[in-house]
Amino acid sequence: MAFYIVQFLTGLASAASLFLVASGLSIIFGVTRIVNFAHGAFYMLGAYVAYTLTDRLAGALGFWGGIVAAALIVAAAGALVEMILLRRIYHAPELFQLLATFGLTLMVEDIVVLLWGPSDLVGRRAPGFKGAVDVLGQSVPSYDLFLIVFGPVVLGILWFLFRRTRWGVLVRAATQDRDMVASLGVNQKWLFTSVFAVGVFLAALGGALQIPRDAVHHAMDLRIIVEVFVVVVIGGLGSIFGAFVAAVLVSELNAFGILVFPKISIILVFLVMAVVLIVRPWGLFGKKEAPARRTPGLTVNPWRPLTSIERLACVAVVVLLAALPLLGGNYALSVGAEIAIFVIFAASLHFLMAVGGLASFGHAAYFGLGAYGVALLGKMAGLPMIACLLLGPLLGALGAAMFGFFAVQLSGVYFAMLTLAFAQIVWSVAFQWVEVTGGDNGILGVWPEKWAASPSHFYWLSLAIAALAVVALRIAVFSPFGYALRATRDSPLRSEAIGIDGKRIQWTAFVIAGTFGGLAGALFAYLKGSVFPDNLGISLSVDALVMVLLGGVETVSGAVVGAIVYKALSIWLVSQTDWSKLVLGAFIIVVVVAFPRGIVGTLETFLPRRSPDQGSQAILTSHAETAE
Repeated sequence: MAFYIVQFLTGLASAASLFLVASGLSIIFGVTRIVNFAHGAFYMLGAYVAYTLTDRLAGALGFWGGIVAAALIVAAAGALVEMILLRRIYHAPELFQLLATFGLTLMVEDIVVLLWGPSDLVGRRAPGFKGAVDVLGQSVPSYDLFLIVFGPVVLGILWFLFRRTRWGVLVRAATQDRDMVASLGVNQKWLFTSVFAVGVFLAALGGALQIPRDAVHHAMDLRIIVEVFVVVVIGGLGSIFGAFVAAVLVSELNAFGILVFPKISIILVFLVMAVVLIVRPWGLFGKKEAPARRTPGLTVNPWRPLTSIERLACVAVVVLLAALPLLGGNYALSVGAEIAIFVIFAASLHFLMAVGGLASFGHAAYFGLGAYGVALLGKMAGLPMIACLLLGPLLGALGAAMFGFFAVQLSGVYFAMLTLAFAQIVWSVAFQWVEVTGGDNGILGVWPEKWAASPSHFYWLSLAIAALAVVALRIAVFSPFGYALRATRDSPLRSEAIGIDGKRIQWTAFVIAGTFGGLAGALFAYLKGSVFPDNLGISLSVDALVMVLLGGVETVSGAVVGAIVYKALSIWLVSQTDWSKLVLGAFIIVVVVAFPRGIVGTLETFLPRRSPDQGSQAILTSHAETAE
């Protein structure tokens, strides 16, 4: 019993830092409506700056002064980021704001390595809390007990700040109705800056307080941001008390999961988040909001099919690309095949986002399932490569069918977070089911057969499948099904009134996107000759989002351009510089600021507008009449 009590106290201590970071993210989202992916980066910066101030400048500030000073320094940096970057894109689509904060995260990851080096750093022990306290015969670090008390104290301070001060009243009012607050003469710019600074301060303080417990390293940001998203969603967006309760719940699940459910310990928190989202989409303590009508910030202009000249131009481009083996070596062909594969992956997510209005944060799940599908069929069942390519992606389709059934019941950020939860569940299964997936060692030796083994042959295969996949998805966009899906995206009530079953249509689109994502994963497994749990990871899902947003989510073909630019640039930068993330992150930010509609979307603004194809309008009218 004593051991379990100590384990419970350890969970409470971990909950303190997690609550600080989650409350900061919840405050920022509640007012600015920015899903701040860089919040984990500020947490990491807080830890690094605190390490420097408490270890190398301890004589000047002392340990606790260094902790507070580190949080204030990072908060000031956060305020500058808000004024210099985020103010410029508040009116851009919200997904582009997510993209900008992702670019900032990439930059910070390289900056900390540049300033502090790649090695883990071990911070000083907290003065006055270096020993342990005996609890029922078990030793509990006294610093853990300090954190257990500190968490509720911060909760009380935040409650007072938001309930008993004028600033807090304005923040709560802005959370409910920003336009009304602006009409009352409140300077929204400085209100947003102060809110962002407070949120960053809490994140940095959470990171700084961790240095006596954990080593400081440059992967802290991605590790914490996933858990923080889970906490915020479970507790309810904008609810500080909900973030506290959810932080305790998640930390205790992490503490006891390895003891009670060792086989599914990594999955537990995501299972809980999935259940909460399905039963109560707005979180345990959040407030129900009106359902989102479309992807946040998405306003797609009427699309038109390609003209005959444009079709010929596309064919000519594919023919020119097919001639690459005559000009490039094996490395160029390998890079070309990888880019073609990611064109399929990005196009599948783009179909779901642009046509369906559904922004998935876990699309890598179906990419990875397709990869594992061909690996298991080829290695264990001994099926030929053609059969594996046909059947392997069906595992992605099956996963999309299962998860999509629940996901399409939600909308907006709740839909996105549920897809993230499902993706992390699949990743956890792949990581822990060692007997089947090989766990972290992966499945090796997934090589293509002799007819497709040469770099040129595999490149041609990947290019051909990519071209066919893009054509198939484009046909789906301008089919009666595509029009029904777009009607559901734009006006659920009107589409329901003419007899369109919106949820069934969206579920079908989810399955289609998952199938094509699985196809990309299947080809990727043959390209690399192996499959690992990383093929299901959140970083790959974010890559897909970046490709779509860079190309232009409000376009039909933006994903193709976005995938080519992002993947080619990232591969080239890795070969040219040790600071590829810094350069790539800066490039992403420049694109977001200078081209808020994406590369293709911006180019389209310089082209003369044409009305939608009349035949397409006839198809839409016919579908509506049939539905009636």
